[in-house]
Amino acid sequence: MKQAAVYMCNTFAGVLTEDEDGYKFEYDSIYLATEKAEPVSLTLPLTDKPYISNVLHPFFDGLIPEGWLLAIAEKNWKINDRDRMSLLLACCRDCIGAVSVQPL
Repeated sequence: MKQAAVYMCNTFAGVLTEDEDGYKFEYDSIYLATEKAEPVSLTLPLTDKPYISNVLHPFFDGLIPEGWLLAIAEKNWKINDRDRMSLLLACCRDCIGAVSVQPL
């Protein structure tokens, strides 16, 4: 099982989990209770229910680099391009934009 802490504007927003059943993203209850809570994506609106999918949620998959930058990441970290969660954990600690992903 792989897990990642998801941050929105440097504030802990939730946990993304990959296990044998697929992927789950769940907002943190404390984050949901704050007035400044914003969804990490329009496709993942704020809710106390988990988002469950057989594939990595498109928003998180879109954070992974493409092209020559992906090739460099795959070569340096020896990560298969189909292991999307490992690529996300390796490459998305400091993304462009408000969201970042840190390994747990």
